[in-house]
Amino acid sequence: MQAQITAEREKRALIAASEGRRQEQINIASGEREASIARSEGEKQASINRAQGQATAIVALAQANAEALRQVGAAIREPGGADAVNLKVAEQYVGAFAHLAKANNSIIVPANLGDMSGLIATAMQVVKTQKTL
Repeated sequence: MQAQITAEREKRALIAASEGRRQEQINIASGEREASIARSEGEKQASINRAQGQATAIVALAQANAEALRQVGAAIREPGGADAVNLKVAEQYVGAFAHLAKANNSIIVPANLGDMSGLIATAMQVVKTQKTL
C-alpha cells in the first residue's frame, strides 16, 4: 500500500515536471516570436526613416541647385556678367586640356589651339545659342 502511494506521488511529480518543461518551452517560443516581431518592426521603421531622410536630402539638394542656377542667371544679366561667363568658360577649357595632358599619354587637340580667343569665341557662341533656345 505504501509502495502504491509512493508510486502515485512519483507519477504526479513526473507529470508536474513534464508540464513545467512544456510551459517553459511555450514561454520561450512565445518570447522569441515576440522578440523577432519587435526586431522586424524596428528594422522596418529604420528603413522607412532612412528612405525619408534620403528623400529630404534629394529635395534640399535640388532646391539648392535651382537657387544657385537662378543666382547665376541673374548674375549673367548684370553688367559684366557675360564677360565673367567668357572668363569662366576659358578657364574651364584650359583646365580641361591641362588635365588631359596630365592624365593621358596622348591627347587630341583642336587644330587651332594657338588661337585661344577663337576657341573662347566658339564656346561663347554655344552659350549664346543655348540662351536663345
